[in-house]
Amino acid sequence: MTISADGLMPFFAMDILKRAKALESQGRTVCHLEIGEPGAPPAPRVIEAVAKALPQPQGYTNAKGLTELREGLARYYDDQHGVSVDPDLVLATMGSSAGFILAFHAAFKPGARIAITRPGYPAYVNTLLGLGFGIAEIPVTAADNWVLTGAQIAAAHARQPFDGLLFASPANPTGAAVSRDQLNDIISTCQRLGVTFISDEIYHGLDYSAPSVSALELTRDAIVINSFSKYYCMTGWRIGWMVLPETLIRRAEILQQNLFISAPTLSQIAATVALGERHYAEEQKAGYARNRRILGQGLRQLGFDMSADGNGAFYAYAGIGRFSNDSMDFCLSMLDRAGVAATPGVDFDRTDGNSFVRFSYAGTQRSIEEALERMRSFLKDGG
Repeated sequence: MTISADGLMPFFAMDILKRAKALESQGRTVCHLEIGEPGAPPAPRVIEAVAKALPQPQGYTNAKGLTELREGLARYYDDQHGVSVDPDLVLATMGSSAGFILAFHAAFKPGARIAITRPGYPAYVNTLLGLGFGIAEIPVTAADNWVLTGAQIAAAHARQPFDGLLFASPANPTGAAVSRDQLNDIISTCQRLGVTFISDEIYHGLDYSAPSVSALELTRDAIVINSFSKYYCMTGWRIGWMVLPETLIRRAEILQQNLFISAPTLSQIAATVALGERHYAEEQKAGYARNRRILGQGLRQLGFDMSADGNGAFYAYAGIGRFSNDSMDFCLSMLDRAGVAATPGVDFDRTDGNSFVRFSYAGTQRSIEEALERMRSFLKDGG
C-alpha cells in the first residue's frame, strides 16, 4: 500500500477500474462492482434539454450558478424536506468534490482539524491532507451498524479537539443511514462543542428503510453538500451543489470565482431539468433495491461477513475474514482470476480495512448475478 510522506494514498477504486479496463482491452469481460456509478444514463428529458442547448454559445454563468437551477433546488428542499431555503444561499459546484474544497476553505483556517468517520470515503482523507488540513478519525463498527453517535463525537473531541465534522448519511462504503433522532444527536453535539458540521448528502434519495433526513431540517448552521451524480445518474457531468449559512456564502462565492469560476453551463442546464425527473430516478432506485437484496443474500451464502444490508446508497461492505487478511491482494486476485472488480477496504479504512471489501450494486441485475457466480467459482478454487 503506497502512502506518500504527507499521507496521500491512491484512490484504489479508480486503480481497480483502470486495471479492469486494461483487462477488457485484452478481450476479457469484467463485472464492475468497484465504483459507485449508476449503470443507467440520465433521464431522457435531460439529454433532450442538453441537445437543444448545445448549438447555443455556452459561456460562464454566475459563480453561484444559474438562477433557474438554484431556484429549482430551493423548491427541492421545500418539496422533499419541508424546508424553506433562500436560493441566494445555494451554490452550484463541479460535483461534490469541488463542494468539499470550497467548504473546507470557506469555513476553516489553514491547519484546522476536521473529524471524519472511519471507514469513510477515501477522498475525504486525501483532500483534507492535500489541502493542508488535519484529520481526526472516529471509528465506527459493524457491531453498531456503522452508525456514528454524539457520545463518540464528544469522546473523540475530548481526546483531541477538532474544528469541524464531515459526516455522510447514507454513507460510503457501509450504506449506513441515521434516523432523524440520531442526526439530531450528532448535530446537537457539534453545536455544544463549537464544531462546524458539514453534511454530505450525496446519497440522499437512495434510501431503503426511511426517507433521508437533511441537516437543514434541524439546523441552518450546517454546510450541506449534495450532487446529481448518484440519485440522478449524472456522475460524468460533474455537477453538484452546496447550501451554506449566510455567514459563509459570500466567502464561498469568492472562492468559487477564483478556483472554478462556475460549474459547467451545460451540466447546470441538465441538472435543472433532472430535478423534475424524480420518477425516472425512482425507477433506477427500484433496481438498486433488487440488486441490494440479491447481492446481500449472495455474499452471505458465499461466506462473506455481513450482518445486514445497508439502509442507503448502493454498497455492500463485506468482511472477508474467512478468505483473506489482505483486501488489496484479495481484490486483485478476484479481478485477475475471476473478472470481478471490487474495491479493497483499505481504500476506506487504513487501519482495519484489510478485513473488508466494498461491492457496488449500482449496475445491472445481470452483472450482480454474474459476479456472484464468478465469485463462487473463485472461492471454491481457494480464492
